[in-house]
Amino acid sequence: MEYVIEAENLCKKYMRHEVLKDMSIHVPKGSVYGLIGKNGAGKTTFMRLISGIQIPSSGEYKIFGVSNRDRKITGTRKRMGAVIESPSLCLEMSAKDNLKQQYRYLGIPDWNGIDELLELVGLSDAGNKRTKNFSLGMKQRLGIAMALAGNPDILILDEPVNGLDPEGIIEMRETVLKLNKERDITFVISSHILDELSKIATHYGFIDDGHLIEEISAEEIAKKCRRSYTVETDDTSVLSNILESQGLEYQIEEEGKAIVFGDIDVDGIVSALRQRGGKIRGLYQTNETLESYFLNLLGNKDEGGNAK
Repeated sequence: MEYVIEAENLCKKYMRHEVLKDMSIHVPKGSVYGLIGKNGAGKTTFMRLISGIQIPSSGEYKIFGVSNRDRKITGTRKRMGAVIESPSLCLEMSAKDNLKQQYRYLGIPDWNGIDELLELVGLSDAGNKRTKNFSLGMKQRLGIAMALAGNPDILILDEPVNGLDPEGIIEMRETVLKLNKERDITFVISSHILDELSKIATHYGFIDDGHLIEEISAEEIAKKCRRSYTVETDDTSVLSNILESQGLEYQIEEEGKAIVFGDIDVDGIVSALRQRGGKIRGLYQTNETLESYFLNLLGNKDEGGNAK
């Protein structure tokens, strides 16, 4: 597998506080890599390091195989665009003028491509409007357009849907998917909205307390996230006996309610309950979510901070 970003034993300290601790990561080419972690876990610090905003305290990272210790890294980093924390916009300027300013910064000699960028992020009708009148979602999409100005192969997005309304979240999702599929851009995205991230990510990295505790593909995580059923009954003890006799894994959530894992014989359980005088009040299928998977990872770390 070809990786566009790799890091080995990456560390970052601020005075005595160590934010990243021997972090290693591998981002496949063409992926949408979701970086998941609680506030303060080190996600933004990692993004700042690989974007060249800050320098590692120790360890190494590579972009397209070029080490951060190599002088060539400055040129290689031009293949990367980033929107970290919030877009850097001049609110008194129009969208087009913000992009022109970005072109000047990058040394691009003409304005060719600006209209295309605005259309690409869904702002073709707002190019001449002052940015201060933009919604938060429009500002985020303009930030992505500015990050795209240098025609990058990688985009780093830090909490791109934070604070957006449902419509803005959908627009952001569609923009990411469009750029990933049509331009083969690799994304590294951090987000607290895990349900939304699960709709676009192809790979995940789970980070906690400066450690990457697991890397996994969306396909692998789909297999690991177990199917389950919620069974509500008027007699928990009878239901427990039935589930144990069938060798099923389950847990009692509360009196009268159990979660049963794996594939089950629904008709068989209902029939067995009726034969023993019990009643089913409700039975519905549920699946482990990305959020619950992450929380389970946090609860199953070894002393070194890695998933068991």
